[in-house]
Amino acid sequence: MSRREKIEAMLADEPNDTFLRYSLAMEHKSEGDFAESLRRLEELTHDDPPYVPAFFMAGQILADLAMEDPTRLDESRAFLRDGIDQARSQGDAHAAAEMSELLSSLGERGEL
Repeated sequence: MSRREKIEAMLADEPNDTFLRYSLAMEHKSEGDFAESLRRLEELTHDDPPYVPAFFMAGQILADLAMEDPTRLDESRAFLRDGIDQARSQGDAHAAAEMSELLSSLGERGEL
């Protein structure tokens, strides 16, 4: 049984477990299935409260994809801006700073 399959089996018992859901998104990323990873990360950003690490990881994935497809850069920026707002509202200054740093680095790639 693969790591992804193990996580999926655990999720069958605990479908609302945030960490398992995030872990599954990361497994899809590691398998190169970026679309599925992003879909699952986006779901986590709609939780109550939103899962802050999901914004950062989605922003990173989209920034990486922007190397091949520059249209993804604006999506990355949007996730990061929303994530910064959520991190601040949840009192997570460290996450807000990390996302701000990544967002700032995206400006160096130029505007579309």
